[in-house]
Amino acid sequence: MTFLYNPQLSHPHTHTKMETGFEKFESKPHVALIPFPAQSHIKCMLKLARLLHHKGLQITFVNTVYNHNRFLKSGGPDCLEGAPGFQFETIPDGLLYDHSNVDATQDMSQLCNSLRTNCLSPFLDLVARLENPVTCIIGDGFMPFTVEAAEKLRVPIFHFWTVAASAFMGFYQGPHLVENEVIPLKDESCYTDGYLDTVTDWIPGMEAFTLKDLPGYVRTIDPNDAGYNYVLESVKATRKVSRIILHTFDELESTVIQALKPMYPYVYTIGPLQLHLNQITNSEETNKLDINGSSLWKEETECLEWLQLKEPNSVVYVNFGSITVMSLQELLEFGWGLANSNYSFLWIIRPDLVIGESAILPQEFKEVIKKRGFIASWCSQEKVLNHPSVGGFLTHCGWGSTIESLSAGVPMICWPFYADQFTNSRQMCKEWDLGIEIGSNVNRDEVEKRVRELMGGVEGKRVRNKAEEWKRIAEIATSPKGSSSLNVEKLATDINMFSRN
Repeated sequence: MTFLYNPQLSHPHTHTKMETGFEKFESKPHVALIPFPAQSHIKCMLKLARLLHHKGLQITFVNTVYNHNRFLKSGGPDCLEGAPGFQFETIPDGLLYDHSNVDATQDMSQLCNSLRTNCLSPFLDLVARLENPVTCIIGDGFMPFTVEAAEKLRVPIFHFWTVAASAFMGFYQGPHLVENEVIPLKDESCYTDGYLDTVTDWIPGMEAFTLKDLPGYVRTIDPNDAGYNYVLESVKATRKVSRIILHTFDELESTVIQALKPMYPYVYTIGPLQLHLNQITNSEETNKLDINGSSLWKEETECLEWLQLKEPNSVVYVNFGSITVMSLQELLEFGWGLANSNYSFLWIIRPDLVIGESAILPQEFKEVIKKRGFIASWCSQEKVLNHPSVGGFLTHCGWGSTIESLSAGVPMICWPFYADQFTNSRQMCKEWDLGIEIGSNVNRDEVEKRVRELMGGVEGKRVRNKAEEWKRIAEIATSPKGSSSLNVEKLATDINMFSRN
């Protein structure tokens, strides 16, 4: 990466705020929400912010300058206008960027190292200059500096882990695994000698899990690895917090959630967030809350028009998220597997999906799939998943994608790559019966086989029925008297109570 450009220094106006509108919120708690600066984290926390704003709370949503500028580019100059009582602000992330490639996914190692040392002071400075004092912080669990910020500001803090309860429990074990010399792995032989199949029967609520089912930090060999150390630091910070929010629902992960409650006085399971937002009435204020600035890439709409031409449950949707990368050979194996399945497919290929190369598919492939394949660079995933023509999802198993697919009743083919995706894949395939596993070593024959099985096989029918069942359960959980709805109400009530103490 060439470091030439610092948008934090050259952007003269780094926040967007309504000229008026905060007046009626002045007696309400003022919540500052700050997500980890990655697509899925921002999208999820923005949904929570919208929901809490609907409950009458003042909201300041804090992005990094780099991502703020990307949102303005992808969504247009008006996408972050906010609403009365809702404003966007920014802080720098401390990195320099090449101005010629402002849409690139940030290097996670560099970003984690910078966030650890460069965000606390800018965040405190931001809070100090806000017109209305912040009375509460909701920090992403992967923004550990928010704990120190809350201590300095003497305000309550909630940590929002935008993951499943089982993934959170897996992350939580990090310091314990280090203390017991389970990790970091001693060498690469641990990948092949069965060590990762070690059963972790001492983890509350997850007694049948193995090491390979835990989030990806357990696979680290280098004790100085940036991501590994960032996970450990984040967990140690969250252990100081008494109030955690999880993007899941009780019925999905009851065993793990019950195991967490003795560890934390307050656990709020509030998912799936989009199902809550779907129920908000179409008032004028709600329309202003329909903020478009939640996608770091410009969403293409042509794929939705293409889906309109397809039969119900006939299309495989393929998207590996915002961070996953692969080799060009893996891309080709996925592509030919999809083509050879003879099913229609919509495939999202980010410009930076392939490591160090352009994601260029051969002309021969394009000729084969031109009548039943559609390739786009980004899309509105929830609109796609809820389209009646989509019958299956080939996914990297990020939690945002997983819970969106569950909410839409769409079964999955699971190819985990990173972080909590290993845990999510395990749960989908072994616990919730929502998905079919695919091997980590991609080959076109297996891709073809799994797609055919999901879309037309006996196993596919079984997981499809289960996906529809989980969709109904999620809808009940987010209904007015459902478990998640009650937890959202309790969260809003507790923010009010703790903010006034």
